[in-house]
Amino acid sequence: MPVPANPPKLLDQVQAVLRTKHYSIRTERVYLDWIKRYILFHDKTHPAQMGAAEVEAFLSHLAVVGNVSASTQNQAKSALLFLYREVLAVELPWLDNVTQAKMPQRLPVVLTVSEVKSVLSRLDGTLWLMASLLYGGGLRLMECVRLRVKDVDFEMRQITVREGKGFKDRVTMLPEALIMPLQAHLARVKMLHDEDVAAGYGAVYLPYALEKKYPNAAKEWGWQYVFPARALSLDPRSGVTRRHHLDEKSLQRAVKGAAARTDITKPVTPHTFRHSFATHLLQSGYDIRTVQELLGHKDVQTTMIYTHVLNRGGKGVQSPLDLL
Repeated sequence: MPVPANPPKLLDQVQAVLRTKHYSIRTERVYLDWIKRYILFHDKTHPAQMGAAEVEAFLSHLAVVGNVSASTQNQAKSALLFLYREVLAVELPWLDNVTQAKMPQRLPVVLTVSEVKSVLSRLDGTLWLMASLLYGGGLRLMECVRLRVKDVDFEMRQITVREGKGFKDRVTMLPEALIMPLQAHLARVKMLHDEDVAAGYGAVYLPYALEKKYPNAAKEWGWQYVFPARALSLDPRSGVTRRHHLDEKSLQRAVKGAAARTDITKPVTPHTFRHSFATHLLQSGYDIRTVQELLGHKDVQTTMIYTHVLNRGGKGVQSPLDLL
């Protein structure tokens, strides 16, 4: 396929389409990086001049030489799919047939109730509150750090998760035990927001075109992040100085450090709290469909994996040796 004379830079085109389709800035950076690596791997050949053989060669190189994981290889393939379909407007049937690495089937790491208590007891302040929400509401890490004030409903005892995985909204519970700590936290955040507004700031990032549609909404209290960053920062897309949400790495490091100070030998991450949330609800007798809705799983089969870590042993049954 011939390349047009003096075309705009390809990566700029990719970035423009990603933003038009409202992809997150994380996905934008990852996709641009993979596309750049793909082009450099083939000596800067324009992707429009390449096809199945070049894509297969690149993905195979990642697996064989780069020794990347299945998820990393699939992420690279997704970036190339986006490039060809959404940017170059080329529908290539062979791209669907490129071998996709299979994800290994691993059971989730689940903490017992006492282990959850042990880890949480070694956290304090905002990080304790965030970790408690991960466990108490089954939130994903980024769902927690991106939580907005308007989506916390104290009267209904619920949290609305906006644009979770798969761009889906869902409602989950707000634990009774966190109501007073969260209200006290928001009172402090409100004071910080008022100070920002007085200093000429106070506008938060709004999704999509809401900032143009509602020009005053960015400074409204309801749109502010529940867990704001300590300092103002420059928005990489708009160039506007704003207070973003707390860096998720802060919570990741805190949870890892808290777990290391216990006698727990399991690998513990923030996502472990979500796994534990689901498992403990099933242990308590809640219907799997209810747990599915709280987690936001599209397919109940995804939720079913938690039934394999219930009760006794690997399959939730009692060993015949224990019956002797």
